[in-house]
This record gives sequence, C-alpha cells and structure tokens, in this order.
Amino acid sequence: MSQKNDNSEIIYGKHAVLELLMNDNDVNKFYVQNGLKRDRIKDILDMVKKRNIVISEVPKEKIDALTNNGNHQGVAVSVPPIPYQSLSDCFALAKQREEDPFFLILDGIEDPHNLGSIIRTADATGVHGIIIPKRRAVGLTNVVAKTSTGAIEHVPIVRVTNLSQTISQLKEKGLWVFATAMNGEDMRDWNSKGPIALIIGNEGQGVSDNLLKNADGIVTIPMVGHVQSLNASVATAVLAYEVARHRMKK
Repeated sequence: MSQKNDNSEIIYGKHAVLELLMNDNDVNKFYVQNGLKRDRIKDILDMVKKRNIVISEVPKEKIDALTNNGNHQGVAVSVPPIPYQSLSDCFALAKQREEDPFFLILDGIEDPHNLGSIIRTADATGVHGIIIPKRRAVGLTNVVAKTSTGAIEHVPIVRVTNLSQTISQLKEKGLWVFATAMNGEDMRDWNSKGPIALIIGNEGQGVSDNLLKNADGIVTIPMVGHVQSLNASVATAVLAYEVARHRMKK
C-alpha cells in the first residue's frame, strides 16, 4: 500500500515493501516499529542492510501517522517522488549538450527548501548533475520537488554512499573540483572554465574537512557586509552564475 505526505511517498506493509526492495527501487529511508520481532521481517531486513538503506526505529504511532493508520504491519519505506540517476546520466547530458561537464556536490544539505532552490538554480545555470550523499542529508522529497518548481525533472540527481570516492572518480574523468569556504580564492579571480565540480557545504558547518582536502581549490564569495556568510542556496546561485557566465551564449 502507499500513502503520500509532504516529505515523500510512503510504501507500507510487508509484501509491498519487500516487492519494492526486490525491484531495486530508490528508497530514502526504512521505518521499522520498535519491538517488532526481527524474524518476522528477516527477508526485508537483509535487503535493507545489503542496500545500505538508512534504518529508523520508531514507535508504532509514528508509522501510524506516516501511513494514515494503514495496515503497515510494522514496516514502511519512504521513496523519492523522482528517481535518482547515475553519474553516467550526468556525463551523457553534458555530451548531449556538447558542453564541458558542470556538477554540483552538496555536502550534507539538510533543508528541503534549500535543496529545491539549488535544483532550480542548477537548471537555470546549465548544471548537468547534482550529487548528494545518502546519509546526513535531505533526499528527494515532495517538498524538494515543489520548491524546485519543475526543475527537478530536468537536472539529474545522483545519490552516493561516499562523496570522497565520487570526487576521486570525477577527477579521474578530468574534472576540476572546487570547494566553497571563507579562506579561499576570490571568486572574481577564479578560473571557472572547463569541466568543473563545485562543492557546497552544509548550512551550519560548511564543507567538511575531508572534502576540503580532496578539492583542487577553494573559492570564496567576497562580501562587504557585517554578516560574512550566505544561505547555502544563495551561495550556490552566486557561484553557479559565475561558472555559467563563461558558458551562456549571448
């Protein structure tokens, strides 16, 4: 059975959840009722663990609310409104447009409105793909889709287990990877031409240290105000347009 809410579509019930997992559908999170005997859902748990899906143990009342009091049998999964795509899809889009690849790497964006706004900006600036982590970050939800105002249909979103490994893969394919931070090169002096990936950090803590170390360079947005920081989606827009101005045809 399925039920839609503001976050994503909820699939519930043992048979429905197992079938979805067996068909290798995208899953944001697996919900299991506290105290539920594990031997009753062994096949489901095995597949969830094999696919490294986030497990959330919650009270029965939580799943009741998610499923609108449906017959959930103690299990439910949330699925994205739009399926995730692969890095190959992103490169294929760049090739189709006959453009150098331009990707965004989002390091732990947690606010669905921020993600939706970033997707909207990505579509406007010719980004060929957005890469997000599976854990500690918002996935594709109905709120994200609504905030993107349709852009989510046109920009491939890739969800990966390890951002550092993905950055290494991008470098092997010839991309220059830049991170955003306060102590980097002035955006106005930045050479943003060619195949490029831009790392945008978490709303509160910025880009993580391990990703900063893996970046080819660090870029800073110059500011003159008293508040020396920008919302993640606004910072993305400023930097994405800096890249796009070398690419957009007049």
